[in-house]
Amino acid sequence: MTGLVGRGVARVDGRAKVTGAARYAADNEVTGVLHGHLVLSTVARGEITEIDTSAALAQPGVVAVYTHRDMPRLTLPSFPFLKGFLPLQDARIHHNGQPVAYVVAETLEQAQEAANHVRVRYRAERPTAHLADALGEAFLPRPFRDRPNEFTRGDAAAALKAAEVRIEQDYTSPTMHHNPIEPHTSTAVWNGNSLTLYESAQGIIFTRGVVAKAFEGFGVRLEDVRIISPYLGGGFGAKGPTWPHTLINAAAARAIGRPVKVVLTRAQMFTMNGHRAEYRRSLRIGATRQGVLTAIVDTSTGQLTRTEESIFNTSDSTLNLYACPNVHVRQMGIRLDLPSSSYMRSPETTAHFGLETAMDELAHELGIDPVELRIRNLPATGNTGNHLQECYRMAAKAFGWARRDPRPRSMRDGNEYVGWGVATETHTYSVFPSSAGLTVGVDGRATLRAATQEIGTGTYTVITQVVADGLGMPIEHVTTLLGDTTYPPASLSAASATMASVIGPASHAAQSARDAVIALAVADPRSPLHGVPAQDVVAERGYLFPRGDRGRRDTYHGVMSRHGRPVEVTGSKQNTGGRSHGAVFVEVRFDPRLAALRVSRVVAAYDPGRVLNHRTAHGQVIGGVTWGIGFALMEHTVVDRNTARVVNPNLSTYLVPVCADTPSVESFFVDRPAEDSTALGARGFGETPGTGVPAAISNAIFHATGRRLRDVPFTQDKLL
Repeated sequence: MTGLVGRGVARVDGRAKVTGAARYAADNEVTGVLHGHLVLSTVARGEITEIDTSAALAQPGVVAVYTHRDMPRLTLPSFPFLKGFLPLQDARIHHNGQPVAYVVAETLEQAQEAANHVRVRYRAERPTAHLADALGEAFLPRPFRDRPNEFTRGDAAAALKAAEVRIEQDYTSPTMHHNPIEPHTSTAVWNGNSLTLYESAQGIIFTRGVVAKAFEGFGVRLEDVRIISPYLGGGFGAKGPTWPHTLINAAAARAIGRPVKVVLTRAQMFTMNGHRAEYRRSLRIGATRQGVLTAIVDTSTGQLTRTEESIFNTSDSTLNLYACPNVHVRQMGIRLDLPSSSYMRSPETTAHFGLETAMDELAHELGIDPVELRIRNLPATGNTGNHLQECYRMAAKAFGWARRDPRPRSMRDGNEYVGWGVATETHTYSVFPSSAGLTVGVDGRATLRAATQEIGTGTYTVITQVVADGLGMPIEHVTTLLGDTTYPPASLSAASATMASVIGPASHAAQSARDAVIALAVADPRSPLHGVPAQDVVAERGYLFPRGDRGRRDTYHGVMSRHGRPVEVTGSKQNTGGRSHGAVFVEVRFDPRLAALRVSRVVAAYDPGRVLNHRTAHGQVIGGVTWGIGFALMEHTVVDRNTARVVNPNLSTYLVPVCADTPSVESFFVDRPAEDSTALGARGFGETPGTGVPAAISNAIFHATGRRLRDVPFTQDKLL
């Protein structure tokens, strides 16, 4: 063992990224590649009555222009393909920004220019674009992935009626978009019936299945599809499912007989992949005068489309976070003429924002400290309460919460009102069947392969740490290869599942390889370890030696060079999903002369089980806090009510936090192994930081100003 696990090891892929050696999907140079550009609909509902591509085809360099009349017919895949239809297969228009033509040319500029010459006429119908315009059409959708949209525990209606104290409020959030720095891209290369895709994908195994299904009518099998995606420039859920541009591009490449690359523009990313759906929530809470929850009635309404009924903004924290005996949750939907929504980083945040704001409102009503109110309602058993109280204590002490004057508008610094707010952080993590292949070469170095991805969170680094630690080998002697479906299948980079799913198999592979090399050494008469019982041999920093006798030692290089052949093993160890928790404390400063608000300080503490790398874990906290600030103060996709068109599809008007908006973030970890985790005691964690930040900001604003805001984002007009 090397003691690497848990240390804040620097990114092993850092040099490759800062020097440009890391190859992202669009960086791959493919001989003879053509370039595609999508033409998108300018109406949101109706059908195409006429489409003229003749002028586009006449443009220089154009190879083909595909429409619904001549696009190859594909099979509609099921989940994880999230759209209920395939564009360019018929004349029907389901949303503004839907592909209506695909131009392929020798250069990108030629394709973009030719796209301007495609002429389309529509029979347009009036769209519905906002929840407020169709509240009477709300309905209870069918279960999504076998998960019902209505849950009951006890008798919430009766308990609410009998409650000594009630909080009844509505909370809303607008449509939001992921906006990773790297746009979606796909390069399709066919060789007969075999397809290789250089793809910006969060789940290459999932993508392979969707693509194979779409092309099954052409005799394409799952094993005929290879997805390559070693690096992503962010995804946040936008690149987890497979979206139509990948299938359209692959179909065009097959028909033309040459490789084709597509890179979405920033504006196209606002309609070509998913988003966080517009959301309304009616929350009614009942409690005793002592602050013990007795009832929660939670009715939410989210945007659906006319082709699918998937609810992504789930009310999990209402059901699982606090020990309330009477709960009724209904997750309603309204069909709108908009693109499909999807998972977006920490999808539970929309619902959790309402719950954690309502808990603060209850605390204020009862005159109970908001931290104490939460502690009084934690479950007595289960992992929610295991270390969450310790998270509250750690973060509260570091933040200085004991100095808080609970009266609104009571804390000032010069002209600024100072507000302090708190919220619980919680997120469900999933696990997916995963495996990892490990080779120890004749040079004594190790290479691990797994068909998961590096989305930017430090996956390469943590896996390399774990493998080096398990082998007892210097970290610089271990190489991790990810992002290729020819490697052993592994988890997608979503649902906070990667570490929880992949670390167990990686650790298992390392231990198996170490044992195999030790067995070779003790059986080799040429080894100093010959005849030593294998169980007595220790591996450390690349050396193998009997426990207690470092002078009698061999090396991985020595054993493997004498053996003359690599050692190859496969690791597989399944895990179970669960939840990670934490507490976040936020300070805001508000200048009433300008209605200017800034987040000035954030302190948070978490229980993610064992922390495998403190540096990357802290990075996740910084990222989560930044996301929470964007959710609370800035992000808002504006959709025109008459045309159902996104009117701010760019980063100049769809605002996200920059460095100047984000304070330094202090993070703490309980750092105790989770007994139920096979990932060396680690739980899934990535999306947990940030889930409580919007509510903590809302609660801090109330403390600073006495004004309770329940509709994000908290823009300046709402603060005036």
